[in-house]
Amino acid sequence: MTDARLSQGQATDRAVAALEVGRMLQALPVLSVEELRKEWRRLYRGQPPRLSRDLLVRAIAYRMQELDYGGLSKATQRKLLTLAKELEANGVAADPGPRLRPGARLIREWRGRTHTVVVTQDGFEYAHKNYSSLTKIAHAITGAHWSGPRFFGLTATAAFAARSEPNASGRQSEREDRND
Repeated sequence: MTDARLSQGQATDRAVAALEVGRMLQALPVLSVEELRKEWRRLYRGQPPRLSRDLLVRAIAYRMQELDYGGLSKATQRKLLTLAKELEANGVAADPGPRLRPGARLIREWRGRTHTVVVTQDGFEYAHKNYSSLTKIAHAITGAHWSGPRFFGLTATAAFAARSEPNASGRQSEREDRND
Protein backbone atom coordinates (compact mmCIF):
# COMPACT_ATOMS: atom_id res chain seq x y z
CA MET A 1 0.00 0.00 0.00
CA THR A 2 1.39 3.45 -0.85
CA ASP A 3 2.05 6.14 1.74
CA ALA A 4 -0.75 8.28 0.26
CA ARG A 5 -3.30 5.48 0.67
CA LEU A 6 -2.07 4.72 4.16
CA SER A 7 -2.33 8.33 5.29
CA GLN A 8 -5.71 8.67 3.56
CA GLY A 9 -6.91 5.56 5.40
CA GLN A 10 -5.63 6.91 8.69
CA ALA A 11 -7.40 10.20 8.07
CA THR A 12 -10.62 8.33 7.34
CA ASP A 13 -10.23 6.27 10.53
CA ARG A 14 -9.71 9.47 12.55
CA ALA A 15 -12.78 11.07 10.98
CA VAL A 16 -14.93 8.04 11.77
CA ALA A 17 -13.62 7.98 15.35
CA ALA A 18 -14.34 11.70 15.72
CA LEU A 19 -17.91 11.18 14.53
CA GLU A 20 -18.38 8.33 16.97
CA VAL A 21 -17.02 10.38 19.88
CA GLY A 22 -19.29 13.25 18.81
CA ARG A 23 -22.33 10.98 18.89
CA MET A 24 -21.36 9.61 22.29
CA LEU A 25 -20.90 13.14 23.66
CA GLN A 26 -24.34 14.13 22.40
CA ALA A 27 -25.88 11.13 24.15
CA LEU A 28 -24.40 11.92 27.58
CA PRO A 29 -26.94 14.56 28.70
CA VAL A 30 -29.85 12.15 28.30
CA LEU A 31 -28.27 9.28 30.28
CA SER A 32 -29.55 8.56 33.77
CA VAL A 33 -27.27 9.07 36.78
CA GLU A 34 -26.88 5.28 37.08
CA GLU A 35 -25.88 5.02 33.40
CA LEU A 36 -23.40 7.88 33.90
CA ARG A 37 -21.86 6.11 36.89
CA LYS A 38 -21.55 2.93 34.82
CA GLU A 39 -19.84 4.92 32.04
CA TRP A 40 -17.50 6.47 34.64
CA ARG A 41 -16.46 3.01 35.85
CA ARG A 42 -15.80 1.92 32.25
CA LEU A 43 -13.72 4.99 31.36
CA TYR A 44 -11.87 5.63 34.63
CA ARG A 45 -11.74 2.00 35.82
CA GLY A 46 -12.83 2.93 39.31
CA GLN A 47 -15.77 3.98 41.41
CA PRO A 48 -17.26 7.38 40.54
CA PRO A 49 -16.96 10.08 43.20
CA ARG A 50 -20.04 11.74 44.62
CA LEU A 51 -20.49 14.43 42.00
CA SER A 52 -23.52 16.22 40.68
CA ARG A 53 -25.01 14.88 37.47
CA ASP A 54 -23.66 17.89 35.55
CA LEU A 55 -20.10 17.30 36.76
CA LEU A 56 -20.35 13.60 35.93
CA VAL A 57 -21.37 14.47 32.37
CA ARG A 58 -18.50 16.95 32.03
CA ALA A 59 -15.87 14.61 33.47
CA ILE A 60 -17.02 11.72 31.29
CA ALA A 61 -17.04 13.94 28.20
CA TYR A 62 -13.50 15.10 29.00
CA ARG A 63 -12.31 11.53 29.50
CA MET A 64 -13.84 10.37 26.21
CA GLN A 65 -12.06 13.12 24.33
CA GLU A 66 -8.84 12.58 26.25
CA LEU A 67 -8.78 8.90 25.32
CA ASP A 68 -9.62 9.56 21.67
CA TYR A 69 -7.61 12.70 20.94
CA GLY A 70 -4.88 12.50 23.58
CA GLY A 71 -4.57 14.23 26.92
CA LEU A 72 -2.63 17.21 28.14
CA SER A 73 0.90 17.70 26.90
CA LYS A 74 3.75 16.68 29.20
CA ALA A 75 4.67 20.36 29.65
CA THR A 76 1.13 21.23 30.74
CA GLN A 77 1.05 18.26 33.12
CA ARG A 78 4.35 19.40 34.68
CA LYS A 79 3.09 22.97 35.04
CA LEU A 80 -0.14 21.81 36.71
CA LEU A 81 1.80 19.53 39.06
CA THR A 82 4.13 22.39 40.01
CA LEU A 83 1.20 24.73 40.65
CA ALA A 84 -0.57 22.06 42.74
CA LYS A 85 2.54 21.49 44.86
CA GLU A 86 2.98 25.24 45.33
CA LEU A 87 -0.66 25.58 46.35
CA GLU A 88 -0.33 22.74 48.83
CA ALA A 89 2.89 24.15 50.33
CA ASN A 90 2.01 27.87 50.42
CA GLY A 91 -1.76 28.00 50.18
CA VAL A 92 -1.34 30.09 47.03
CA ALA A 93 -0.21 29.19 43.52
CA ALA A 94 0.89 32.07 41.33
CA ASP A 95 0.83 31.41 37.61
CA PRO A 96 3.86 33.14 36.11
CA GLY A 97 1.82 34.04 33.04
CA PRO A 98 2.67 33.43 29.43
CA ARG A 99 6.16 32.35 28.46
CA LEU A 100 7.73 34.48 25.76
CA ARG A 101 9.93 32.72 23.27
CA PRO A 102 12.79 34.40 21.44
CA GLY A 103 11.54 35.87 18.19
CA ALA A 104 8.07 36.71 19.54
CA ARG A 105 6.89 40.23 18.78
CA LEU A 106 4.92 42.37 21.19
CA ILE A 107 3.05 45.21 19.55
CA ARG A 108 1.53 48.12 21.45
CA GLU A 109 -0.04 51.30 20.20
CA TRP A 110 0.62 54.30 22.42
CA ARG A 111 -0.48 57.85 21.68
CA GLY A 112 -1.07 57.13 18.02
CA ARG A 113 2.26 55.41 17.43
CA THR A 114 2.84 51.66 17.10
CA HIS A 115 5.71 50.23 19.14
CA THR A 116 7.16 46.79 18.39
CA VAL A 117 9.32 44.81 20.83
CA VAL A 118 11.14 41.62 19.83
CA VAL A 119 11.86 38.98 22.47
CA THR A 120 15.52 37.90 22.38
CA GLN A 121 17.54 35.23 24.20
CA ASP A 122 18.87 37.85 26.62
CA GLY A 123 15.81 40.04 27.03
CA PHE A 124 14.12 42.39 24.61
CA GLU A 125 14.93 44.63 21.67
CA TYR A 126 13.11 47.90 21.10
CA ALA A 127 14.12 50.72 18.75
CA HIS A 128 17.42 48.95 17.94
CA LYS A 129 18.40 48.86 21.65
CA ASN A 130 18.56 45.90 24.03
CA TYR A 131 16.60 45.99 27.28
CA SER A 132 16.58 43.60 30.20
CA SER A 133 12.90 44.13 31.03
CA LEU A 134 9.59 45.16 29.53
CA THR A 135 9.16 47.67 32.34
CA LYS A 136 12.20 49.61 31.12
CA ILE A 137 10.76 49.64 27.61
CA ALA A 138 7.36 50.80 28.89
CA HIS A 139 9.13 53.65 30.72
CA ALA A 140 11.06 54.56 27.56
CA ILE A 141 7.80 54.71 25.60
CA THR A 142 5.60 56.52 28.12
CA GLY A 143 8.04 58.46 30.28
CA ALA A 144 6.19 57.11 33.33
CA HIS A 145 6.49 54.02 35.47
CA TRP A 146 4.41 51.13 34.12
CA SER A 147 4.44 47.43 34.74
CA GLY A 148 5.98 46.23 31.48
CA PRO A 149 3.96 43.01 31.25
CA ARG A 150 0.79 44.96 31.99
CA PHE A 151 1.65 47.68 29.46
CA PHE A 152 2.08 45.04 26.75
CA GLY A 153 -1.11 43.17 27.71
CA LEU A 154 0.52 40.09 29.23
CA THR A 155 -1.43 40.09 32.50
CA ALA A 156 -5.06 39.36 33.30
CA THR A 157 -5.63 42.93 34.50
CA ALA A 158 -4.12 44.40 31.33
CA ALA A 159 -7.31 43.88 29.35
CA PHE A 160 -9.28 45.87 31.92
CA ALA A 161 -6.62 48.60 32.04
CA ALA A 162 -6.57 48.95 28.25
CA ARG A 163 -10.33 49.48 28.18
CA SER A 164 -10.23 52.26 30.75
CA GLU A 165 -7.06 53.97 29.50
CA PRO A 166 -7.60 57.47 28.11
CA ASN A 167 -6.41 58.00 24.55
CA ALA A 168 -4.18 60.86 23.37
CA SER A 169 -7.09 63.32 23.46
CA GLY A 170 -7.80 62.44 27.09
CA ARG A 171 -11.06 60.68 26.19
CA GLN A 172 -11.68 57.04 26.87
CA SER A 173 -11.41 54.60 24.01
CA GLU A 174 -14.30 54.20 21.56
CA ARG A 175 -14.89 50.68 22.84
CA GLU A 176 -15.63 52.00 26.29
CA ASP A 177 -17.69 54.90 24.94
CA ARG A 178 -19.94 52.36 23.19
CA ASN A 179 -20.27 50.29 26.37
CA ASP A 180 -21.50 53.19 28.51
